[in-house]
Amino acid sequence: MKTLETQVLVIGGGATGAGVMRDLALRGIECLLIDRRDLNAGASGGNHGLLHSGGRYAVSDTETAAECRIEGDILKRVAPQCIDDCGGLFVAVEGDDAEFAARFPAACAAAGIACAPLTPDAARAREPALPDTVIAAYTVPDATIDPFRLVLEHVAHAAALNGSRYLPHTAVEGFEIKAGRIVAAKARDLRSGEALRIAAREVVNAGGAWAGRIAELAGCADVKLVGSKGTLIIANTRLSRGVINRLRPPGDGDILVPGGTVSILGTSSVTIHNPDDLAPTIEEVDRILDEGAAMLPVLAQTRFVRAFAGVRPLLMAVGAEADGRKASRGFTLYDHTGQGVENLCTIAGGKLTTFRLMAEKTADLVAARLGNPAPCRTATVPLPSGPGAGWTAPGASARDWTARADATDTILCECEMVARSTVDQIVATAPGHEDHMSLAAISRRSRIGKGACQGAFCAMRVTSHLYDAGVYNGAEGLGEMRDFITERYKGVRPVLWGAQMPQTELAEILHTGLAGLDMVEDEA
Repeated sequence: MKTLETQVLVIGGGATGAGVMRDLALRGIECLLIDRRDLNAGASGGNHGLLHSGGRYAVSDTETAAECRIEGDILKRVAPQCIDDCGGLFVAVEGDDAEFAARFPAACAAAGIACAPLTPDAARAREPALPDTVIAAYTVPDATIDPFRLVLEHVAHAAALNGSRYLPHTAVEGFEIKAGRIVAAKARDLRSGEALRIAAREVVNAGGAWAGRIAELAGCADVKLVGSKGTLIIANTRLSRGVINRLRPPGDGDILVPGGTVSILGTSSVTIHNPDDLAPTIEEVDRILDEGAAMLPVLAQTRFVRAFAGVRPLLMAVGAEADGRKASRGFTLYDHTGQGVENLCTIAGGKLTTFRLMAEKTADLVAARLGNPAPCRTATVPLPSGPGAGWTAPGASARDWTARADATDTILCECEMVARSTVDQIVATAPGHEDHMSLAAISRRSRIGKGACQGAFCAMRVTSHLYDAGVYNGAEGLGEMRDFITERYKGVRPVLWGAQMPQTELAEILHTGLAGLDMVEDEA
């Protein structure tokens, strides 16, 4: 059995795990970050990319609202390359609770959130897609954030600081525990099947919705979470200048978030018991769209290219088992000493916006246990751009290709203008790069498959290039291509109407008639 050694083992490759990794690296503490799938494979890659001003929680949870406001301001300073500081509106329309809307400015003031009223006419001048039925509107400092680039930059910086490492496809199966301390984690490389032993002085569980299961492997039963599935749908165009929120208690279909050249509408809240069961449903899409159209009627005529879902790991609260919206958006750090384990901690709950604070509190505990007095520096040290980590931004590949004007550098993804050289750089240098990188892994590190055709053309072009480059051999590449397209189709299926229907029919003809993917064996 292969043995790896590290000072701190961090389990979970989302924003919080990557944040802990960088925070500890800035203190001079070496880490090994692992994930059973890949970076951003959980909630950090399944959200709308909203950097909360805190306005959404101002009326119901002043503490969480204030945390979002503070952390949002910090991230705008230290990671501007990951953020579109587009601003946001909260709007109420006819039929909404006018009393709730009237309480909103005072609630924002209590949380320190900048909030200014707009007349309905001024709101429509700012966001022309708003309807004539607007009865109240307020500006807030919402922004959007690219969670994929954010996590990639964190992992790249930690590696550059002190050689901290990241391993994908590495699942924890148990722990060796002696005298109340974890000696090593028993893990497995899910691609090769190889058993691994990871010796560490401290272990951080940042497993998100799976954190309770991981804690139980160490005999700790104190992590109680509610899994709340949130489904979102992606429009093929940017419908708004900034974020538009419905001014009412949080519900389905009440946030529209611009994401580069597209818009993301969401979200739902469905309590689930298996965080691996995340496929968006047609019923959820219909409900989100019906609710959203009351705030933005243009949505009824908009083309949607994909639906996707993530699971929120929410802290257990009374009634939360039935309604995830009643669960706290705060977070908790479990030190597990009361469970008889001295060198394990679990960070759970929270939001993407508060990931840095969650990582800080976790790293404070771990550093103290290791006798390291160095303070947290993530609130002041800028996040640098690492090699291979900037290709998730819309337009980044197009700008690079146009500036170089290299006619020999073939465009592999026409929707997002991703060139062959971009794919090569990702395979060679992106955080978590592998010798035989999957199309899904390349997509998480770029814009491959994220355009209107959802991989109809680029899946074949990228796969063909990777065969030419020697990355794939035999049936391996066809299997990777089929897996990638199958996963994309899970998101396309719930939005199959209008212009998306012939697009998908064309994709089926290409993938089965030309590539013969329906003939690829499962073992490939």
